[in-house]
Amino acid sequence: MNPKTASESRTVQASLVLPSDTNNHGTIFGGAMMAYIDEVAAIAAMRHCRGPVVTASIDSIDFLSPAKKNHSVCIEAYVTSTGTSSMEIFVKVVSEDLMTGARTLTATSFLTFVALDENGKPKPVPPVIPESEEEKLLAQTAAERKAMRKERKASTEAFTRQLKIEKEI
Repeated sequence: MNPKTASESRTVQASLVLPSDTNNHGTIFGGAMMAYIDEVAAIAAMRHCRGPVVTASIDSIDFLSPAKKNHSVCIEAYVTSTGTSSMEIFVKVVSEDLMTGARTLTATSFLTFVALDENGKPKPVPPVIPESEEEKLLAQTAAERKAMRKERKASTEAFTRQLKIEKEI
């Protein structure tokens, strides 16, 4: 499978923060931001593997500064590393005050997607080639994030085995 550059998966979406997107503080709802992040990351993953994908995990969403009503949010995502069938996607959100032009890093997130074949089973993905300094830095630190994900998943699985879930009738 031929490697692809990170820029081949790069996806950028700009949206206006409308009153219906905001909370009582006049800033974008966290859930709305989460939906934007998942959508743009999914498009980046599909561009990389040229097929359907499923969200496997969201490491975290770090909200760094608010996006306010009538600002724009620019969500940028691209593949930073790959496994056999999985892809790590980095997303950054920049908000812009459209009246002044001031831009602020609003949020960052790492998500993992799995490529699926026509039967809904994991399928191989091409390796990714980082080009920019940011892409190279993220590629160099990807193994550490992957190890933390595995540890977190094992911890979550151990915890959930302790929960008793009754079947609904």
